[in-house]
Amino acid sequence: MTVTRRQAREWAIQMLTAADLNPPQDVPAFIADSWEEIASLDESEGGGSARGKLKEFAEVRVAGVLGALQEIDGILVELLDNWDLYRLGTVERAVLRMGIWEIKYSDVPAPVVINEAVDLVNWFSSPKSRTLVNGVLDKYAKKN
Repeated sequence: MTVTRRQAREWAIQMLTAADLNPPQDVPAFIADSWEEIASLDESEGGGSARGKLKEFAEVRVAGVLGALQEIDGILVELLDNWDLYRLGTVERAVLRMGIWEIKYSDVPAPVVINEAVDLVNWFSSPKSRTLVNGVLDKYAKKN
């Protein structure tokens, strides 16, 4: 199996979802434990494992989002217009957080970030969530 940035983003969303449900005290240890879990699942499914730049790609996103969580959540609260952040599903919250982080802090173009986020939320959650994620991230990208 060829690992792509898409796969790295999937790993990052899995980690961010777990972190949302059980906030880690030690982010590096949490990431290391997450890789062990992903590797064990990956081996049981006969796939390759995270290596090199794509592993780093996922780790940078997870550490970045968790490191700027209060700032990102503040941005999301403003963008959600009369909607409580914690009324969103856990996956939607994780995808939006990573999308905001990528638009704000990475060199990935906003349209690519938005497209990837829409695909991720469609894969991990519901096609109905696509509209929400697209609208919120597009609104943020246009402001910045």
